[in-house]
Amino acid sequence: MAIGAHPDDCDIGAGGVAALYARAGHQVDFVSVTNGDAGHHHIGGAPLARQRQGEAHAAARVAGIRYTVLDNHDGELEPTLANRRQIIRLIRETRPDVIFTHRPNDYHPDHRATAQLVQDAAYTVTVPGSVALSPHLSSNPPVLFMSDRFQRPYPFTPDTAIAIDDAIDIKMAMLFEHTSQVFEWLPYNQGILHEVPEGEQERRAWLHQHYAARDIDVADRYRELLERLYGEEAAHGICHVEAFETSEHGGQLTSESRRRLFPFLPDLA
Repeated sequence: MAIGAHPDDCDIGAGGVAALYARAGHQVDFVSVTNGDAGHHHIGGAPLARQRQGEAHAAARVAGIRYTVLDNHDGELEPTLANRRQIIRLIRETRPDVIFTHRPNDYHPDHRATAQLVQDAAYTVTVPGSVALSPHLSSNPPVLFMSDRFQRPYPFTPDTAIAIDDAIDIKMAMLFEHTSQVFEWLPYNQGILHEVPEGEQERRAWLHQHYAARDIDVADRYRELLERLYGEEAAHGICHVEAFETSEHGGQLTSESRRRLFPFLPDLA
C-alpha cells in the first residue's frame, strides 16, 4: 500500500515497486489523501478533481493495481483526528504488509501532513478501542518513506533499494496517464512548459528523459546500498532504482522480513 498526498505522488515514488508486486500477483493499493483540485494553472475545483481521479484510475489499469482518491482539498490537508481516523480505517480495510509514504520533512505541506497522518495511524491501527467499529490489525506494518533530496532536519537515509529496470516502462506508462500533471501543471510550475512536445511518442520520450532519469540518479546515489542488497557485480548493472527509508513509527524491517516483503530481492539481501 502506498499513501501519497496527491494523485500522482505514489506513482512517482513507488510506481516501479508497485508494478513488480502486481506482476508477481500481489494486491497493490495506491491512495491519494487529497483530490488534487488545486494542482493546475488553468482549471481547478470539481472539474480538476474529477480529471485527476480519472487519471489515477487510468494509471492503475496500466499497472493492474487499485487507486483510491479521497475527497479532501488539495493544499489544505491537516493532520486532524478526523483525517487520522480516515487513514486508520483505510489501512485496516486493506490490511497491507507494508506501507509507502512521504517523509515528514518534505517540501509540500500536504506531503508533510500525509506523512504525519500515516505515522500517527501506524501504531493506532493495532489498538482495538481506537476507531472501534473498524477491526484492528494484530501487528503494525512497516512504514517506508519514499525518497527525496531534502537535507533538513536530516537527509533521506535509505535502508532498502529496489531495482526497477524491469518495471521502468510500466512506471513511465503510469505517469503518462497523469496528463494534467506531468505534461501541464508541473512543467508550467517549473517554467519549462514550452519544452513539452505535442505528439504522443515524443511525450513518452520526454517523460523518460525527465522522470526515468530521477530513478537513474537514485541508483547512482545509493550504489553502495545496492551492492549490499544485490551483490557488487549485479549492483553495477542496475540503472533504475526506487529507495526507501524505514520509519521508526511502524513495524521494523529485519533481514528476514525484508526478504519476505521484497521477494524480488536476491537471497543475499
